[in-house]
Amino acid sequence: MAPMKTIDVLIVGAGAAGMMCAIEAGRRGRSVRVVDHASKPGEKIRISGGGRCNFTNLEGDRVERFLGENPRFATSALKRYGPQDFIKRVDRAGIAWHEKTLGQLFCDDSAKQIIRMLTDDMREAGVTLSLGLSVDGVERSGDGFEARLSDGSVVRASSLVLATGGKSIPKMGATGWAWETARKFGLRVTETRPGLVPLTFEPGLLEKLAPLSGLSVEAVVSAGGASFAEGMLFTHRGLSGPSILQISSYWREGEAITARMAPGEDVYAKLKAAKEENGKQMVHTALSHIVPRRLAESVCEREGVKGKLAEVGDKVLRRLDEAVNGWTVKPVGSEGYRTAEVTLGGVATAELDQQTMAARAVPGLYVIGEAVDITGWLGGYNFQWAWSSGWAAGQHC
Repeated sequence: MAPMKTIDVLIVGAGAAGMMCAIEAGRRGRSVRVVDHASKPGEKIRISGGGRCNFTNLEGDRVERFLGENPRFATSALKRYGPQDFIKRVDRAGIAWHEKTLGQLFCDDSAKQIIRMLTDDMREAGVTLSLGLSVDGVERSGDGFEARLSDGSVVRASSLVLATGGKSIPKMGATGWAWETARKFGLRVTETRPGLVPLTFEPGLLEKLAPLSGLSVEAVVSAGGASFAEGMLFTHRGLSGPSILQISSYWREGEAITARMAPGEDVYAKLKAAKEENGKQMVHTALSHIVPRRLAESVCEREGVKGKLAEVGDKVLRRLDEAVNGWTVKPVGSEGYRTAEVTLGGVATAELDQQTMAARAVPGLYVIGEAVDITGWLGGYNFQWAWSSGWAAGQHC
């Protein structure tokens, strides 16, 4: 018979939320064990922000910047443990950081500093971290849980915390384990799909846009009732860049997106003025003073506009204005979980207590981080949700 170990809290997943929860529970004197099938903790932390970890956002507690069936569910945890609370923790650890655009905070040096801070705090709180170990099965046992681990051992715990995240970036070992386990215990899981992900085009359109691959423009991109004004990047598969990653969370397959590629510019008025000033100028040349030359040439070609400004009428100039600032295109899909930064959907918030992250119908079961149907914008919001939800559960599990 496999050896049985009894502890207070078993946390499955050594990511941002799981480690945060472990620290808080350990500091309360609970005996805590964190297990993860990965060989190192915090792998998503390590690769985030180009290796510098966009660990929070100064506005990371703004609940309207989160998605889900009921984004307001996140309010309690975000208000009780917000961006400033995590910043204080980072400062105490002596980690230097800086603010980029839109309130995004990054380490000056390496994301590994955040991981080290968390693993040091876990050690000090008496948490046992077991890596390279997966949970082969978990059952209800009396008023607690019994988990069979891949090394053949069995752990009995009063509280079980599901913190394995979603399916995004499968090469890091991401799976849907938390949702499968939640369903097994009778919890509802909402539709899940890739979020913060590049969008793809059909081959015919890709061929037309091929000359633009690698070009980045500032754009306002709209879909699903939302708009984002950030960089947009043309790729050999479709579109990427911050504005596209943001809008991908609101876009649904079959829908179009609209991009204003010269936001704040009246393209028609500028072209008309250029025509009056120098009618001999080629149309694409005049347009290249408003948008990058490659884009100007592509737009003119797509609209079938050639020749000099003097040779085209106002109707054509208005068409070019619309092609630049009202470009509407229908992606065929996204690059999927392979490149998605997060997973939209998860364990339904109606199943959980917003104060404690505990499952209402299953005493002792907690769900945190990306496993929950709460997804933030790009720019540190999802890390803040991980810290906040992990902290909230850690006060009670």
